[in-house]
Amino acid sequence: MSLFAFGPSRGPRWPIGLQAAVGLAAPIAVMTLLGQPALGYIAASGAFTVLFAGSSPVVERARVLPFVAAGLVVSAAAGVLAAPVPWLVLVGVVLVAVASAALAFGFRLGPPGPLFFVLVFGLSAHVVSSAPVSAHIYLAAFTAGCAFSYLVAVSPLLLPAPRAVTARPVRELLPGPALDADGRMLLVRVVIVSIVGVLLALAVDPGRSYWIVGAAVAVIGVAADRTAALQRGVHRMLGTLVGAGLYALLALLHPAGLWLALLLGVLQFVIELVVVRHYALALVFITPLVLLLTGAATGEIGDMSIALERIVDTVVGAALGAASGFLHPRRD
Repeated sequence: MSLFAFGPSRGPRWPIGLQAAVGLAAPIAVMTLLGQPALGYIAASGAFTVLFAGSSPVVERARVLPFVAAGLVVSAAAGVLAAPVPWLVLVGVVLVAVASAALAFGFRLGPPGPLFFVLVFGLSAHVVSSAPVSAHIYLAAFTAGCAFSYLVAVSPLLLPAPRAVTARPVRELLPGPALDADGRMLLVRVVIVSIVGVLLALAVDPGRSYWIVGAAVAVIGVAADRTAALQRGVHRMLGTLVGAGLYALLALLHPAGLWLALLLGVLQFVIELVVVRHYALALVFITPLVLLLTGAATGEIGDMSIALERIVDTVVGAALGAASGFLHPRRD
């Protein structure tokens, strides 16, 4: 995973890129036209559902993604419930990270692994505690977003060719629960980085713990390899740094409403095209997308202090995740 080379192509990515873009942009556009853009920003987070099982046939994704959506909704509900109590959010970050990692590794969920369950928990707690939205409205909007994204992901089944594929049973698509040696080591790393990440957040800003832990979990990924951890850590740091600069430029345009929906959709589409081939380049677009989306939901778009905070959090989390890779034995 060199900084100066792209990985091999794994087939066309534009279908999942288009699905993710629609799942993200459509709720924002529709709710903006209905005069409730804040609900659109919340529902747009449900587009994370589309990002799983991207290489599987649609008939199999139709069976796997409901479990993903359910996990995301549970994570959001946990974040909403913990939001009023800061120390409970800190405990929740650890519990959600460990539980989602155990399930993701134990059932061979594959990339992007436990990352988005941690982010959804943290984002939900942050938005509910920062924005004028009630807990039940937030959860209803997020659940609706997950459901919409699922429908987008399985929409190719309207055509006869995708329906003709025979899907494997769920027990083969999500085998488990069982952890092999690699899975156990990945889980141990998540346990360590989530606990240490929360402790580090206490010294920086407890409200940012989910971003530090999320960065560390993202670096861990689903590959049980020391070199991969170091490479992903470097990619995450540099990609986030450049991405924060891109966010600063985009924020100067003060995107809002339908323009913001279009911008986020384009960013999501580009991310899905490049993420499997160049992680750092993907993060150049992931960083402004997340900052714009959370900023829109909390009314903080254009606040450069937040971008600087995210850089610090990412460097800390990525370094932590990369360092945990040394727990793996060196491979000859």
